Formats: sequence, C-alpha cells, structure tokens
Amino acid sequence: MTNNFSTISTSSRSLHVQVARTIARRILSGELAQGSIVPSEMALCEQFGVSRTALREAIKLLTSKGLLESRPKIGTKVVNRAYWNFLDPQLIEWMEGLNDSEEFCLQFLGLRRAVEPEACALAAVNATAEQRIELSETFQKMVKIAENFNQKAWTAVDLKFHRLIFNSTNNDFYLPFGNILTTMFETFIIHSSKDGDVCLDEHRLIYEAIMAGNAKLAKEASLDHLQSNKHRLPEKSIA
Repeated sequence: MTNNFSTISTSSRSLHVQVARTIARRILSGELAQGSIVPSEMALCEQFGVSRTALREAIKLLTSKGLLESRPKIGTKVVNRAYWNFLDPQLIEWMEGLNDSEEFCLQFLGLRRAVEPEACALAAVNATAEQRIELSETFQKMVKIAENFNQKAWTAVDLKFHRLIFNSTNNDFYLPFGNILTTMFETFIIHSSKDGDVCLDEHRLIYEAIMAGNAKLAKEASLDHLQSNKHRLPEKSIA
C-alpha cells in the first residue's frame, strides 16, 4: 500500500487531533477509499512518528465521526460515506478545500432551507423574553454594521443572529444546527455578503416576525431569504 501519510510535526494542536485530521482528509478526498482497510497500527505509528496512544486516540475520534470502524481479524476499515457524520463541526472544518465550494454551499443552502424556516417559526412562539432582547440587540448591531460595512464584523453578527434563532426554538433537536453554523456558515456568509450585499431587509422581516410572535410570517420570511438567487455563491474552481 502506498504511504499516503507524513510525519506529524509538533505544534500546539493536540497530537491525536492532528493525526485524525490528516487521516480524515485522506478519507474525505477519496484517497482512502470507502471500504478500504487502513494500514496497520504499527505502520501508521511509524509513518506519523507518533505513539500508539496518540494513534489509538485518533482512530477513536474518527470512529466517533463515522469515518472508521475496527473489526477483529480484519483491521480498521473506512466506513461507507452514507454513515459519515457530516453535521459534526470538526468534520466540516476538516473538509475545507477538498470539495467544490459552489456545490458545498448549495448543499448547505438546501439544508438551511429545509430546517431554518421551521426554526424561525418555533422561535417566534418559544423564544423567552431574554432571548428576544438578545435577538433585538443583535439585529440593531446588524443595522449599524450594514451602514458602515465591515466584512469581519458582519460575518460575526450575522452568524450570531442565525444561531440565536436556533437557540430560541428551545427545542434540543434544533440546537446542533446552530452549532454547525459556526463552521459552515462563516464561509457561506463571506461569499454571500461580498461587497456589502447583506440582505438586511430580509433579516429585518425575519426579526420583526419573531419579535411579534408570528410563526407563519417568520417561516415565510425565512423561506424567502433562503432563495439561492439572493445569495452570491463561490464560483466553481477551475482545474
């Protein structure tokens, strides 16, 4: 088997996470095929220049994300893509640069369109007084930043606005979607809000509907906001 790995260099990042990231990116890119058996523990320790403890922790981490499984007398196997945990923020981070950016963002927009409008409707009904105050303060910051646009500041406040909506559903099953925004949404916002195109009016309609407790309008405003023609997506990479 070809040696696809290189020695892990010392850095502040936890050693086993470095190892896991390197293996994960080989899997996510297809260099390590689905169903294939990864090199033996001894071979990987030698290739990475790490201890068995660090390697085993890395394998355990990748197993928890659905990328690998270990079987007696068979070894450690790459799991079929259908079982990979694509909603894991760390896995999403490791995917950066491996996939077509436009397709990645379109898929993410499809996920948001399926989930976020209902989250807005639930937030309109279930948000606490404290959550409504925080959402109001966040939207006011959005207005100020839009008037004197700054990409970094807008990305942070837009991210917070949408995360607050998921948190304000007060439904535990929606909370993970707010968490994955931290990783996926940042890239999406940077492209979509390029040159100050921030869709502030659409955000305002969502905000006002939630504050008014109008679930129907909140859902409709979110669906309208999430139309692909309202977002600038990254262009396809030219090989």
